[in-house]
Amino acid sequence: MSRTVSWPLCILAAYLIGSIPFGVLIARSKGINIREHGSKNIGATNVGRVLGRKFGVLCFVLDFLKGTGPVIAAGLLNGTLAKKAEALAPQQMWLWMAVAAAAIAGHMFSIFLRFAGGKGVATGFGAIAGMYSLLTWPAIAAIVAWYLVARMTKYVSLASMTAVLSLPVSYLLSVIPPGAMDQPFAQTWQHLLHAYPPFVGTLAIALMVVWKHRTNIARLRQGTEPKIGASRRPAASLQ
Repeated sequence: MSRTVSWPLCILAAYLIGSIPFGVLIARSKGINIREHGSKNIGATNVGRVLGRKFGVLCFVLDFLKGTGPVIAAGLLNGTLAKKAEALAPQQMWLWMAVAAAAIAGHMFSIFLRFAGGKGVATGFGAIAGMYSLLTWPAIAAIVAWYLVARMTKYVSLASMTAVLSLPVSYLLSVIPPGAMDQPFAQTWQHLLHAYPPFVGTLAIALMVVWKHRTNIARLRQGTEPKIGASRRPAASLQ
C-alpha cells in the first residue's frame, strides 16, 4: 500500500473504530440503556456510576484502546512511530494528528449513534499516547494532571478539562531544544515552527473536549456537578 493511500484509509478506519460505542454496548449487555441514566453520557465515568466501578474501568480501557490502536497502526504503516518532531516532516505530523483527531471525533460523533457520542477523554488520551514518541510524554503529563486534580477536587469533569488543556502546553515544553537559552532566538524559533502541528492539533482537541463538557461546566458553576463516588444507578436493580 502506498503512503498516499494509507493515510486516508487510516483516518477513515480511525473514525469508524472510534465510533464503536463501548459504553452503550457494555450497558446493553446488562439490560440498561446508558443514555437514559445518570448523566446520559456513554463514557466511562457515567458507566461506572450507573453499572459499577468494574464496568467503568472496562469502558475506560476499551475507549482508550480504540484511540491508541488506530494511531499506532497508522504510525507503523507510514513510518512515523517512535520518531520525534525533528525527524518528521510537518505534513507527516499533520496527517498523524488527523488520525488521532478522527478516532476522537468518532467517539464524540459516532456514526452508530446518529452522530451523538461521548466527551472524548479516554479515547483522546489513548490517541495522543499512541503518537509515540511525539506526544507520549505530554499524554503522560496530562494523565498525571488528571489524577492530581481529581484527587484534590473529586470532580472528574474538571480533572478531564485540566488534563486536555495541559496537552499543548506540555508538548510545547517537550520540544524546546536543550540549551535553548544559549542558542540564537532565530534558531530556537525555527525549531518550534517546524514542530508546531502537534501543538495546534492538541489545542484543537482540547477545545473540542472542553466544548463537549459545557453541561459539566454549567453544573460546576451551579454546584450540582456530582463528585467521585456519587452513584447514579437506575432504580431497577442490576441483578
